[in-house]
Amino acid sequence: MPLKLMYITNRPDVALIAEKNGVERIMVDMEYIGKAERQKRMNTVQNHHTIEDIRNVREVLTKSELLVRVNPIHEAKSGEYTSSEEEINAAVEAGADIIMLPYFKTREEVERFITAVGGRTHTMILLETIQAVRILDKIMSVDGIDEVHIGLNDLSITCGYPFMFQSFANGLVDDICHELRKYGKPYGVGGIASLGRGMVKAELIIKDHYRLGSKAAILSRSFCNIDQFNDLAAVEEIFLRGINEIRLLEKECKVHADFFNKNKRALDNAINRVVSAMETPQATDGASGRGKDRA
Repeated sequence: MPLKLMYITNRPDVALIAEKNGVERIMVDMEYIGKAERQKRMNTVQNHHTIEDIRNVREVLTKSELLVRVNPIHEAKSGEYTSSEEEINAAVEAGADIIMLPYFKTREEVERFITAVGGRTHTMILLETIQAVRILDKIMSVDGIDEVHIGLNDLSITCGYPFMFQSFANGLVDDICHELRKYGKPYGVGGIASLGRGMVKAELIIKDHYRLGSKAAILSRSFCNIDQFNDLAAVEEIFLRGINEIRLLEKECKVHADFFNKNKRALDNAINRVVSAMETPQATDGASGRGKDRA
């Protein structure tokens, strides 16, 4: 089966283009609590989508699933935000097909999330802290988890890695996927750019998804940055060409294991070259040695 592709947008017109070109899941991203602080040194997208965005995207989708990333487990804060339970209820009522919980560290947070969803939608947990990785067996013993996605940005931060794909080269992603396979739940890994793009080429990452047994990936900002386009026809062309290229590459991934092993070596070498460059005094302003240990 090809990877289930996800794309983040709160624009109904862009959601329709993505759906038309084979994106299986459209993500409305409500997560913002604590995110700006922990990712302040990273060039990441920080959305602040709303319940109204969920409703608007829901109205136009006919095939793709509507995935909503809510905030990490939290209590209500007067004048700023409602509790996790209230937020999840609103997302369900607005039409979410899947609710994603980000940035958890404990079994209790996952239990609270599953209880709040109450079986009303498909559930996905975003595994993106080393604290959660260390107790993965306890996390996965919670009844009601339908799917797992490994989030590389925050995982790299909690591990102290300077480069988010370093967890591929040092074996951490391998270890997580090996553990997840025990539970029989589908899992995905991180995001991908268009072929030929990225500090580590997307084709290396995509091929490794197949070696790892990954079932899903997020189309990153590098795949299509809407802020750079005023013309929807140009956006349509990016999705048409980009997804066709990904699907053609995936056909190659049906060959024997030597293909994956050769790609794994190429991927590790590409990542290690980037990490080495980042750890030089010129690249890191003297902060050499970061990210050599997993935790």
